[in-house]
Amino acid sequence: MNCTPESPHEFWQVLNPPGNLSRHGPFRDFYVAELPDGRQLALPIRPLAGGAEALASLIINQASFAVQEALAVALAERIAGQEIDVVVGVPTLGLTLASAVAQKLGHSRYVPLGTSRKFWYRDELSVPLSSITTPAQLKRLYIDPRMLPLLSGRRVALIDDVISSGASIAAGLRLMDVCGIEPLAIGAAMLQSDRWRERLDALDGKWSGRVAAVFATPLLTWTADGGWTAVG
Repeated sequence: MNCTPESPHEFWQVLNPPGNLSRHGPFRDFYVAELPDGRQLALPIRPLAGGAEALASLIINQASFAVQEALAVALAERIAGQEIDVVVGVPTLGLTLASAVAQKLGHSRYVPLGTSRKFWYRDELSVPLSSITTPAQLKRLYIDPRMLPLLSGRRVALIDDVISSGASIAAGLRLMDVCGIEPLAIGAAMLQSDRWRERLDALDGKWSGRVAAVFATPLLTWTADGGWTAVG
């Protein structure tokens, strides 16, 4: 029996058994992502401007606790070999995943970055921030100065929920650089196409090789038979 969503609020609630859903396009209502253990997650398809291309979407703080748990466990397993001391979370949705991953790694806390400037924050410990979901909104990404001692000399992982254009994770890397920190791992639940590589490589060619994710989804294009298929 296929456990496929029928309404928008039903997405991200169920992990299907391996092979339960077809991963062969063209796709219409949802794209089927596969976790490392073969379990499947139905993701809504979001058309981009112009309507000819689309991306599969994941909003982790709307996911069921079971799905959040599975994604956190899988990502923790992916970066466990790096012997990470501290997990740093990129706001806003990356905080949900970063907190859970830190717990799965046996940590007692994590370091959340933020976009709201508290009065004790310092402007020199901030960088500009934008993302694919809020492209017109230019914010700043901050770190609480009181968190710096937790990062100094430690093995750090920078975590976001989804890496798409690479803008958010690149901002996180720039902020870490301002703080004198070089993350050993960059983690995400989903890599949304591979457009992020160019932005990370523009910062430094080493970053792409440090990215780990639970699964990747392709850029999709509309086909003549009325469905979406992977590009390339």
